[in-house]
Amino acid sequence: MALVEINFDGIVGPSHNYAGLSFGNVASMGHGGQVSQPRAAALEGIDKMRSNLSLGLAQGIFLPHPRPNQRWLARLGATIEQASPVIAANAMSASPMWAANAATVSPAPDTADGKCHLTPANLRTMPHRSHEWRHTLYQLQIAFADAAHFHLHPPVPPAFGDEGAANHMRLAAAHGEPGLEIFVFGVSGGAFPARQHIEASKAIARLHGLPQDRTVFVQQSEEAIAAGAFHNDVVAVANERVLFAHERAFADKQPLIDACAAQVPGFEYVEVAEADVALEDAVKSYLFNAQLVSPPDGEMTLIVPSEARETRSVWAWLERHLKGNGPIRRVEVVDVRQSMANGGGPACLRLRVVADPATVDPRFLVDDAKLDAIAEVVRRYWPEEIAHDELQQPALIADVTGAREALLQEVGLVELISP
Repeated sequence: MALVEINFDGIVGPSHNYAGLSFGNVASMGHGGQVSQPRAAALEGIDKMRSNLSLGLAQGIFLPHPRPNQRWLARLGATIEQASPVIAANAMSASPMWAANAATVSPAPDTADGKCHLTPANLRTMPHRSHEWRHTLYQLQIAFADAAHFHLHPPVPPAFGDEGAANHMRLAAAHGEPGLEIFVFGVSGGAFPARQHIEASKAIARLHGLPQDRTVFVQQSEEAIAAGAFHNDVVAVANERVLFAHERAFADKQPLIDACAAQVPGFEYVEVAEADVALEDAVKSYLFNAQLVSPPDGEMTLIVPSEARETRSVWAWLERHLKGNGPIRRVEVVDVRQSMANGGGPACLRLRVVADPATVDPRFLVDDAKLDAIAEVVRRYWPEEIAHDELQQPALIADVTGAREALLQEVGLVELISP
């Protein structure tokens, strides 16, 4: 069985809007109330997936969730027409596009039973995300239905907040080799909430059957959370034997570095000093909310948003690194401005799953031709713009519902229309 890393990107849903719902996410808060462009946002995400394919990477998709979430509204005793504007915005959020929060994934080489384990995140900290897990789990159950190779768990109980792979990293000599799994939790973030509870991380490690000597729990620094690094993947990213992080990412980095050096052959720690790139610039540019990947040509590549190139300190650091003998050998720039304005960079948009593609439902895998067909649906049906005060209008709701159904018809996943 050939294990490869598959990046599953969330397709930006037709209800993509700027409601400013994510407290602690500086970009989301700063763009609240502005006019969004769902069509442009979805096409940007599709172009990013095309870029991944051009590098020789395996690429998958997750589909938009039903919006408004009528089931969630019903549990609140409301309809989208009756709901307050704030509740309506929570029901219309397109946040499932950020697939890094969909689940935590432990590949088969790491687990006791030799299966790939997935646990959907409960996302209980933010109301607009707390109702995602049911539909996420449903998609995961279809995509990874092969019980001989995958084991799916329900979310961790909501007493302990879990935000998925955005607070989880994995290091290994190669994707298909046994790895060291790193769980990053928060304790305090100053004015902003710490979203990942250590007990959620420990529960997932136990449920996934991970050996204790190849599992590390590390605290995210309070300073990073307070600066807007609401998830660890805003200040750190790992790939194979490389950990790339900001100097102030962790409360105490040395035990983490020691464990990585002891467990991962050829481990390299690449740190960006505060003196070179201030934490504020790292958060603003999403330097670390990048995809660090290993294309078939062997050139480890960092896929960054265009904002990284536009931030002087960040681009200067990247140029210096490429001129040296560091492990990151190539930088690719992608335009995901619509997602960035809502607080999600290239890494937020994807969930990494190490698996044999032959064991995954092929409807969730894409090539260029399939992306062409998806893009055509987006151009035809996705709203061009959404103003914040339009979220409860019947015409918009009908357009959003119809657009999603057209996409599900196109990719052959009609069972997701009314799960």
